[in-house]
Amino acid sequence: MVNLALSAQTVPNHCLRLNMAIKTRLTEAFKLTHPVVLAPMGVAASGRLAAAVAAAGGLGLIGVGYRGQDWIESQTDAAGNVRVGAGFITWRLQMSPQLLDVALARRPSAICLSFGDPQPFAKKVHAANVPLICQVQSLSHARRAAEVGATIVVAQGAEAGGHGGSRSVSTLVPEIADFLAKSSPDTLLCAAGGIADGRGLAAALMLGADGVLVGSRLWASEEANVHPNFQAAALTANGDNTIRTRLADIVRNYDWPSYYTARVLRNAFVETWQGKEAELAASSDVELSKWDKAWDEGHADGANVFISESVGIIRSVAPVATIIEEMVVEAEAAIRGATKKLS
Repeated sequence: MVNLALSAQTVPNHCLRLNMAIKTRLTEAFKLTHPVVLAPMGVAASGRLAAAVAAAGGLGLIGVGYRGQDWIESQTDAAGNVRVGAGFITWRLQMSPQLLDVALARRPSAICLSFGDPQPFAKKVHAANVPLICQVQSLSHARRAAEVGATIVVAQGAEAGGHGGSRSVSTLVPEIADFLAKSSPDTLLCAAGGIADGRGLAAALMLGADGVLVGSRLWASEEANVHPNFQAAALTANGDNTIRTRLADIVRNYDWPSYYTARVLRNAFVETWQGKEAELAASSDVELSKWDKAWDEGHADGANVFISESVGIIRSVAPVATIIEEMVVEAEAAIRGATKKLS
């Protein structure tokens, strides 16, 4: 085992390395081995995937997405004896607020709220003595998360796969880190968006985060609830092959707030309809049946593959434990290499 001593001048106080593990305020607060949180990706972040992340030393979150009570209960059951959390699309939860009660009844390790005002649900989460995670895409969102008592604020950059805003990780994370340090110093901070290897983890820690929320890299895992054809399509793509668009929401008749778009792989569906959003909306009844069929059957050209700009550095589908271990080892090597450059 390697025991590397890093000086206070080269590593922030929130990032302390000890015995082959990166210890941060996040790992200490949640009793984790690694400062890695599973992004609660709809459908992909199943109970099996969340349990695998938790078993590997991270924090696992089931993605509720557009699903209901049956999904929450079945996926919590699928996690077995491993305690996991749940993540909601906040504006969607407002349409079925009772789903929060369903999730809380299962004693989750955390509740994550993304894409909307968390205030209507924060009090109930706190009353259940469950940590509240708020994913944000701007400084104003971070202020709101701190106001409602979020345990963790996740600063999500536009590099992320699926839905997000317009800010980049490299500027949003330190700006929110500075805000929290001054206004809410006990609130933890995670970075999200395009973080798929140890370099990304190391960079997030240097930017002021206590850990990372990882989506796409764990989407490309053996335990993820993802069609193998979609994963295969991602393995041959690069970051230039992604695009932020509203097409997936238009064809599915999902009324997402205009602030958010979704990052997906460019494919035949995108090439056909990009710039023709009004036409797609007018024919969504017909096109949705085609989209759903392509999704169910794994036709990567007919449905949307939600993936981040990090797709260009994802080159394998591997077990979750392997992915997280490699990420942490790479992060340690990156930090070690950075210190050598200063000597």
